[in-house]
Amino acid sequence: MSKHIAIIQGHPDSRGDHYLHALASAYAKSAKEAGHEINLIRVASLDFPLLQSKEDFERGTPPEVIQQAQKTIAWADHLVIFYPLWLGSMPALLKGFLEQVFRPVFVTGEAAAGTEWKKRLLKGKTARIVVTMGMPAFIYRWFYGAHSLKSLERNILGFCGIGPIKESLIGMVEAPDNTRREKWLEKLRTLGREGR
Repeated sequence: MSKHIAIIQGHPDSRGDHYLHALASAYAKSAKEAGHEINLIRVASLDFPLLQSKEDFERGTPPEVIQQAQKTIAWADHLVIFYPLWLGSMPALLKGFLEQVFRPVFVTGEAAAGTEWKKRLLKGKTARIVVTMGMPAFIYRWFYGAHSLKSLERNILGFCGIGPIKESLIGMVEAPDNTRREKWLEKLRTLGREGR
């Protein structure tokens, strides 16, 4: 069954020549070839301010580029979020984007005032998070507890009703191992074909 898939490319470098970009491209190309509809959001190419007040977060009007991203996410059955691990977390640009997008009005249909957060307009959507990092992935998961990944899964996506959420942690990306890199590209092609 074909899906509507929103790919959120969270790498803050807009040049598009990083391994993370190749992974997202491999996923998108295979998904399209399998008959899925794809919409790509390149966070690095969007011009938006950081939120600086509770009032703006709850009742402000999002910039046009954020409204377009919200429409893409609302359209999607499945989200795939790509980002590199920077200082143990997602890059600040991606965090700022997510704060702009997942405002109370978008998630619940109303400005936050307490009980409205019980509504979940994004319920029924699924997600995959793909994270690249210089360290071995098992070190990030077991020694560091994958804290930033868990925060994204539980405190942002899960809180908005999105689930189940799967993850692909790709470590040692700076090591010159083309066999390993190609293996991950093929894995992302398979995930794209299957729409998961």
